[in-house]
Amino acid sequence: MAQSNPAAAIENLWRSPELKSKVGFTLLALLVYRIGAHITAPGIDVLALLAFFQNQQNGGLLGLYDLFVGGGLSRATIFALGIVPYISASIVFQIFGAVIPSIEKMQRDEEGRKRITQWTRYLTVGIAMLQAWGYALFTESLQGAVLHPGLAFRLQMVLFLTAGAIFVMWLGEQITERGVGNGASLLIFFSIVERIIPSISATWSFFQSGAVTLLRLLLLAGVMVAVVAFTVAITVAARKVPIQIPQRTMARGRQRESGKNFIPLRLNAANVMPIIFAQTVIVVPGTLAQFSKVDWMQRVAEYLQPGTLTYYILSAILILFFTYFYTSIIFNPIQIAEDLKKQGAFIPGVKQGAKTAEYIDRIVSRITLPGAAFLTLIALLPIFISDLINVPFRFGGTSLLIVVGVGLDTMQQLQQHLLLRKYEGFMKKGRVRFRGRQATGF
Repeated sequence: MAQSNPAAAIENLWRSPELKSKVGFTLLALLVYRIGAHITAPGIDVLALLAFFQNQQNGGLLGLYDLFVGGGLSRATIFALGIVPYISASIVFQIFGAVIPSIEKMQRDEEGRKRITQWTRYLTVGIAMLQAWGYALFTESLQGAVLHPGLAFRLQMVLFLTAGAIFVMWLGEQITERGVGNGASLLIFFSIVERIIPSISATWSFFQSGAVTLLRLLLLAGVMVAVVAFTVAITVAARKVPIQIPQRTMARGRQRESGKNFIPLRLNAANVMPIIFAQTVIVVPGTLAQFSKVDWMQRVAEYLQPGTLTYYILSAILILFFTYFYTSIIFNPIQIAEDLKKQGAFIPGVKQGAKTAEYIDRIVSRITLPGAAFLTLIALLPIFISDLINVPFRFGGTSLLIVVGVGLDTMQQLQQHLLLRKYEGFMKKGRVRFRGRQATGF
């Protein structure tokens, strides 16, 4: 990938008043979000809550949620729910669109998409209220975490956390509309990045104290570089299916040859969602066992602890399953075949219509398997390496895929803005433009 001068590209960002305004607004909105993510909701003893999260070896379901909100859950901030309720509501309507024909039809129409967006907002409020009530009950179950437990405290938490979730949803939409990049994705991106810096600092402290040798630290750094490079390569990888689009001209009665183009089918179309689904399914028993005295649930949770053989095997199976499942939801070969037919386009050697849909579906099925293998490797290898080296810094999996994906998408949008204004971009050429749109906003 040939690169231009990054310093010149960054300088060009500020030459266009419109682009300068977009970047400035995005940075200001992210600053507001991170400030709110450190304002504690009233009635909570933060030290008692932090002690609970620090005593959890693997975090569980709450630890996974806390990752997406930048530690807001463990600090009981007014933005403790973050953008997750909005993401959850969006995923629900994505699934509905795959199984309910009326919603699928609405997704193709401009007015229908606006109505679905409004429904998504309403569902976000409902999900936020349920999660806020559950979080209030959870904090009350911790000894000393709530100063004055009771119905008044629960209603207060529902009010503060739901209002915070609605504000974060609005902030994400404003970034998407008036800033640069996808707002929801950038909010999660900066939440994860903020958690990475303390982890690196803790790892360095381990090295200074002698708990981690220089050889192990270099091994960790080498694995990190390799995993990041591999993740970037797979994230932008796409199988290009050639198509031909007829282009007729009336000049002197002659017809120009049909234009050649291609459809980019991403190797990792499901992105990070299979890992999130798989981790959620696995960590639920452990989370329930924390609040239950049932023996068999606690035994099941022990078998599913990260680092055990059962955990690795079950994770691989679930990631493989959810990769195919989610790809089938977000990818519709029949719709692609119909769109090609309407444009008069065709795949060389393949009949239009049903044959085209079958051909595309067959290709997607083939490239999904290596995509699922990549997701399994990127989710489990970093955990294995971190446990082997015995360091507190775990990279890869969900966080790495989100950071890489959002970073590439944002860079691509900045690149397009610069090129449209005839400025030199971040990259002279590369494959990032073939990534396609992420269905979940990640």
